[in-house]
Amino acid sequence: MKIGCPTEIKPQEFRVGMTPNAAQEAVAHGHEVIVQSGAGNGAGFTDADYVAAGAHILDTAEEIFAIADMIVKVKEPQAVERKMLREGQLLFTYLHLAPDPDQTHDLLASGCTAIAYETVTDDRGGLPLLAPMSEVAGRLAPQVGAYTLQKANGGRGVLMGGVPGVGPAKVLVIGGGVVGTHAAKIAAGMGADVTVLDRSLPRLRYLDDVFGHTFNTGYSSAGLLAEHLTQADMVIGAVLIPGAEAPKLVKREQFASMKPGAVLVDVAIDQGGCFETSKATTHADPIYEVDGIMHYCVANMPGAVARTSTIALGNATMPFMLALADKGWKQACADDAHLLNGLNVHAGKLTYYAVGKALGIDVISPQMVIKG
Repeated sequence: MKIGCPTEIKPQEFRVGMTPNAAQEAVAHGHEVIVQSGAGNGAGFTDADYVAAGAHILDTAEEIFAIADMIVKVKEPQAVERKMLREGQLLFTYLHLAPDPDQTHDLLASGCTAIAYETVTDDRGGLPLLAPMSEVAGRLAPQVGAYTLQKANGGRGVLMGGVPGVGPAKVLVIGGGVVGTHAAKIAAGMGADVTVLDRSLPRLRYLDDVFGHTFNTGYSSAGLLAEHLTQADMVIGAVLIPGAEAPKLVKREQFASMKPGAVLVDVAIDQGGCFETSKATTHADPIYEVDGIMHYCVANMPGAVARTSTIALGNATMPFMLALADKGWKQACADDAHLLNGLNVHAGKLTYYAVGKALGIDVISPQMVIKG
């Protein structure tokens, strides 16, 4: 199979879809790997690194899309890239279709087969291709939140860990999954007073057993959330419903009860955001203010630490990428129900229920697709 890896073109996106190690593995499996010149520069990988791994270098994305059987990326294809997709071509990347009707309709129109990293599952009920970036984003959230909290950036001017005689920042984390756990761990490590809210009692028990008194936990309800919002210096939104649009848990009307200059960090922004006033921003212009509340809503947070993120993502995606290349997507999905859960689009049909529900589009089951 010819596997193509173009340069990411989303603003301030420095990750790359394949590491040289992944390219070397694919070549060892008998596949041809084609990488766009400069694709790995942002993550610290040179064209020479890919050539040494056995890959070929081409100058333009147009060349990559024209000859590759499978396109491996990081972020969802941008409008100009979607025009280059063709019928029968396999796309393997993050998609986040539920809040993105334009991308969804373009992928359907292209006739391609699209497998989304974020909906591939595992035996433990987890999302193994989303988890590495959730870990990175969770660890970044208190860091970028602390920056936003500085007075020069519009925040309250509160130091995360305080100093002797002055209390620490109060940080509220909504959601105790992968993102929330890592966010709470780092925020607590910075010395903040941290509370995690979640609606899963087993998850809250797990957090309490593992982390003890490192941070507080609470069963999430509208009343408890409202109470904590009035006290918080920073709120980290870490809510995920796999493949679906994120619920809006904090309303604009609640800002009046919050501390002026408090910070909202929305890690769910890829899925539409979990704050009513969230809108996607970029690393170049990450912060905005609504009613005195600062928002940090960068849609590709892990891109800020591109090398760490690229290697972590590559470690997770490589086995699936090799299975798709070795067997073809249909056989690979037939052999692995978890990979089949990643199938979102095929030949003009939507194959993921949560996306169809969010966008009002009819869905065909992925099982029907691979039997056809």
